[in-house]
Amino acid sequence: MTPFPTALAQEPAGGIAGWAAGLVDTLGGPGAGAAIALENLFPPLPSEVILPLTGFAAGQGVLSLASALFWTTLGSVVGALALYGIGALFGRDRMYALWGRLPLVKVADLERTEAWFRRHGTKAVLLGRMVPIFRSLISVPAGVERMPVPLFLLLTTVGSLVWNSVLVLAGYALGDRWELVESYVGVASKAVVVLVLAAAATWLTVRLRRRGAEPRHRRA
Repeated sequence: MTPFPTALAQEPAGGIAGWAAGLVDTLGGPGAGAAIALENLFPPLPSEVILPLTGFAAGQGVLSLASALFWTTLGSVVGALALYGIGALFGRDRMYALWGRLPLVKVADLERTEAWFRRHGTKAVLLGRMVPIFRSLISVPAGVERMPVPLFLLLTTVGSLVWNSVLVLAGYALGDRWELVESYVGVASKAVVVLVLAAAATWLTVRLRRRGAEPRHRRA
């Protein structure tokens, strides 16, 4: 196997990029797949680093482009299936029991979430694979709701292939400037976090106001 391109100034020397580079250098495509499988299980491992780096390695002949896309997509599916299994093992009854112990939430909230997932679960799993952060998380409710495994695998494979292809090909095209991909996707990830926090703050504010208004309503 051709060694990882050590002569380039942009060679990752440490951190997550160095770890991923070591896996690809040592194991080739299966190493890239293992890194992405772990990224699904531990979202703090950023696919926006691992995937462009794999594309960069493909451009340097460490592995073929087809191998990069195959193994990273397989890794995505394996990681997502593990999270699906966790959701299925946790189960609906345990979810309701846990939900009932949480403050400021109602069983009706969970029931509405379930109803939404039943209506839009197919789109959520497919498109969620292309959204930073939710790429991993979407597998858990799919398991809780027991989405048919063949359908889950199909949607996960298609969605993962699209996401992985974009980032791997970007790294392949950019060469030793592959880190630019991380910068742009990182901005998108931060935007998602901000939107989620804003939505959570809005929901919490509304719920607290309703809870505070209930006694006055009863006295009236």
